[in-house]
Amino acid sequence: MEWFLLALIAILAVALIYLFWRYAELHSQVETRARKLFSQWQKQERKALHQWQTTTLETHAQQKARLLFEAWRQEAEKAIREDAIRKSESVIQGKITEHLTPFFPGFPYNPRDARFMGTPVDFVVFDGLSEGKMRQIVFIEVKSGKAPTLSTRERQVRKCIEEKNVTYEIIHHRE
Repeated sequence: MEWFLLALIAILAVALIYLFWRYAELHSQVETRARKLFSQWQKQERKALHQWQTTTLETHAQQKARLLFEAWRQEAEKAIREDAIRKSESVIQGKITEHLTPFFPGFPYNPRDARFMGTPVDFVVFDGLSEGKMRQIVFIEVKSGKAPTLSTRERQVRKCIEEKNVTYEIIHHRE
């Protein structure tokens, strides 16, 4: 049993010696790397200091001009952002109005017959569908604001409908 303990102690001693040797090797590598990084940093700092020292009056003027421009840009950006927020609120309000239009008083069709599409028209109304007696199909574009105008795509859809270029097709997918 005693020889077993001696063998175990010997193995542990060899392992400790190996670990200490490995630690010393890694420590040396870390120190070498740290010195190299410090040297690189030192060179960069010297170069930056040299560049700063050789800066001319013109460069200072350019920097000041850049700072003034940046200050102006930030002020203008604030106004631009406020304008964008106002426009965004208007767009969101318009989208909500579009979605809720069938439920507003004065909507001439049964809201259950209206199907929201959003684009290129806002609604397709299947007038009478919920009652079981179809009367007509109506394409509706909802506009709000001071001067409602149709987009090019919306005008193209309106033209096709007015010229009765509307068809009905069945597409059958076979499995």
